[in-house]
Amino acid sequence: MEELKGLILSGGKGTRLQPITFTSAKQLVPVANRPVLFYGIEAMVAAGITEIGIIIAPQTGAEIREVVGDGSQFGAQVTFIEQDEPAGLAHAVLTAEPFLGDNPFVMYLGDNLLQGGINDLVEAFRTGNPDALILLTQVADPENYGVAELDGERVVSLQEKPPEPKTDLALVGVYMFTAAIHEAARAIEPSARGELEITDAIQFLVDQNHRVEPHIVKGWWKDTGRLEDMLEANRLVLDTAERRIDGEVIDSTCEGRVVIESGAVVERSTVRGPAVIGAGARVIDAHVGPYSAIGDRCVVERAEVENSILLEGSSLTDLRVRVEASLLGRNAKISRSEGQPSAYRFLVGDESDIGVI
Repeated sequence: MEELKGLILSGGKGTRLQPITFTSAKQLVPVANRPVLFYGIEAMVAAGITEIGIIIAPQTGAEIREVVGDGSQFGAQVTFIEQDEPAGLAHAVLTAEPFLGDNPFVMYLGDNLLQGGINDLVEAFRTGNPDALILLTQVADPENYGVAELDGERVVSLQEKPPEPKTDLALVGVYMFTAAIHEAARAIEPSARGELEITDAIQFLVDQNHRVEPHIVKGWWKDTGRLEDMLEANRLVLDTAERRIDGEVIDSTCEGRVVIESGAVVERSTVRGPAVIGAGARVIDAHVGPYSAIGDRCVVERAEVENSILLEGSSLTDLRVRVEASLLGRNAKISRSEGQPSAYRFLVGDESDIGVI
């Protein structure tokens, strides 16, 4: 098999994570203080794939270019490919055809996380040499995904978000293809939602008697498109953290798998892992509970937080109730005012979701 290339899709609008994604690409929202996109790039490099194309949208492409750079920080060579409109995954494949050429490739959705990487899957693709290898996992709500029907080790049909799914096997956001997928993507028509669906392109391969093999994923997989998925992914990644204290800890308790980055200060506080405190953050007279990712330069002072993600520069100060299961955007501030009369005061962006006790 020719050398594998990588294709990461990083163009979607991220409407389910608004208002965070009004100002930032959803693939750059951090999980355990690292952009989701980085996990996909690193998974490819670990599997020996170093020539990587990243599909970007005009609106968020500049930010992704800046954060990823030329790929050298990952040991990769990155080419950015602009997709004018989000017209489906198969459309993204066609957009990337000049970069991909005749090479087989791995396609990875940039807002997905897959436990254990893709080394084994890439090896199975290289040795088995099928025309396509698709990843599947059992889900409770298959009507929200592309769904596969199998006959033993053979894929017989694929449907995108079927109202009455035939199985509970959903397509995971990692695919492996030979160049045959380009012909398939050109042969299909847009779906009812106006997109060239990758499920239809794979179905075309099946109908043309190309060999499409399934691989059932045993570990966890997360599409981080919604808040609850981001928090779950944050928990799963933090569960793999190893204790490391590079910052300053003064009169404080750090229990379990706690990462405190260089330049961070934890004073008169308790941090219970797994948790990560970013560079330059300040945690003072506070409690940081398990599964919290406190971003760079954040402030948590006279407040409690757990099972939450705080993006860089945000702050929680003088709060009398615990903040939990929350996602704070960059430089967001939540504080208590002691003024009278007692009242809430908000400056809230579009699509925000606030629960008040």
